[in-house]
Amino acid sequence: MTSIPLQIIDLHDDGYHPLIEVILFGKAFIMVLDTGASKTAFDQTMLAEASEATFISESDRLSTGLGTNTMQSFTALISGMQIGSVLVADFEVAVLDLSTINIAYGQLGHPQVLGVLGGDILMKYRAVIDYGKQVVKLKKPRVKRG
Repeated sequence: MTSIPLQIIDLHDDGYHPLIEVILFGKAFIMVLDTGASKTAFDQTMLAEASEATFISESDRLSTGLGTNTMQSFTALISGMQIGSVLVADFEVAVLDLSTINIAYGQLGHPQVLGVLGGDILMKYRAVIDYGKQVVKLKKPRVKRG
């Protein structure tokens, strides 16, 4: 089990968000750890700036959540993302326009985020969030024996 520090930010009378650092394309990025997000999602602008080589394809599904159910979404296959000492194998992310989140964070003096780390990754790595200690613990996925 690996412990990764969280930075809990205050959204000024609108609750708190836990932020986590990830390494992607050899660079450090901040993501919101979001237990309410079923799938990990990256901001399209931040992803394009992080790697021009990432192939983003249009999704035939509309994204729900984030205050709408009609947001056009895209997907990308991501390889080699690291969370603490855990290396996340190839996985698909939703690619959305999350600029409103980054604008709001900027107005509150918080860092820009690459996106949200969602339930797909949190479940796969059996995440345990400890707000008191401000850490998330991840376990390597179980190997299915056939």
